[in-house]
Amino acid sequence: MSWLSVIVLGALECLLAAGCATTAPSPDSQIPHASVVFGRTVTVLTAPSTRRYEPKVRFFELVNRTTQERYKVEVQSQDKVFAIELPAGDYVLSRVQISEGPFLSMADLDAAFQVESDRVLYLGTWRFGVDGPRYGRMLVVSAVQNQEDQEEAERQIFVRYPELAGQPIASLLPAPVAAEVRLYEVMPYPYYPRYYRRHWW
Repeated sequence: MSWLSVIVLGALECLLAAGCATTAPSPDSQIPHASVVFGRTVTVLTAPSTRRYEPKVRFFELVNRTTQERYKVEVQSQDKVFAIELPAGDYVLSRVQISEGPFLSMADLDAAFQVESDRVLYLGTWRFGVDGPRYGRMLVVSAVQNQEDQEEAERQIFVRYPELAGQPIASLLPAPVAAEVRLYEVMPYPYYPRYYRRHWW
């Protein structure tokens, strides 16, 4: 490979990396003045679906409103407790990606919350209600605070990160606590002739 090819490939890698979000750090990464933020995501169908795959949250993304730094949180589940470490600041849940087997959908969100320094913060249960495949497909997002959910989330977090046991836990729901947004199909899309792509809107 020539030196010119190496330079071109390096430039392409830099451009691709610039548009990527930071993978959310785990609670043992020792970020100064950071807080441990945790919660639960649940995905359900709100209408009949012809697809044989159940929907699940693939990932969601948080944005620091001051620094504009983005944090991508991998979920890959219909029902999962998540835990991340975030610096103090104002954040917004900006988008979520839903997967149904090979089908991928994305929705833009705007649910805000504030993280204070050196806290353990519970953000409630985030429920993602996925509409059936149709034109104008919607996603209903709601955040609820349930005592049983919180106790189970705390139990899982303390098993994974025993150093957090005994620390006070603050509870906060993102605002607004409920919203309905458009859900868009995104690539990669399963290979079917274009005529049969009834859900590609």
